[in-house]
Amino acid sequence: MNKLKILFLCTGNSCRSQMAEGWAHALKSGVIEPYSAGIETHGMNPNAVKVMAEAGVDITGQRSKKVDELIDVPLDLVITVCGHADETCPAWLGRKTRVVHVGFDDPPKLAKSAKTEEEALAHYRRVRDEIKAFVQGLPQNLKQG
Repeated sequence: MNKLKILFLCTGNSCRSQMAEGWAHALKSGVIEPYSAGIETHGMNPNAVKVMAEAGVDITGQRSKKVDELIDVPLDLVITVCGHADETCPAWLGRKTRVVHVGFDDPPKLAKSAKTEEEALAHYRRVRDEIKAFVQGLPQNLKQG
């Protein structure tokens, strides 16, 4: 059986899309060949790396990359994980494959108002767990539409 090639697309490929790629490697490596990329590159978010490690998933081998680097990958599905990526998804992606939007809150934005590091990390952990639950349901939870 061929693995489903799924791209998780975010604005900066630093947090949510990286978490999704990490979870897909950890939970669905038998059925999904995951990729992540951004409209831009913002580098790996250290708090995303930290909370994924807490959950037993090492994403330090991943790197922040622009979606243009994947232009030659025959993707089966693109999942935008933030509103900005959904709104600015490159046109060539939509011509080549199905694009689905599944938005998650932005941990760095939420963490800005945190008064302590623990409070900030709580935002990352919540979104990490929401992304995990979504990835666990792949690809079945995308059959409609």
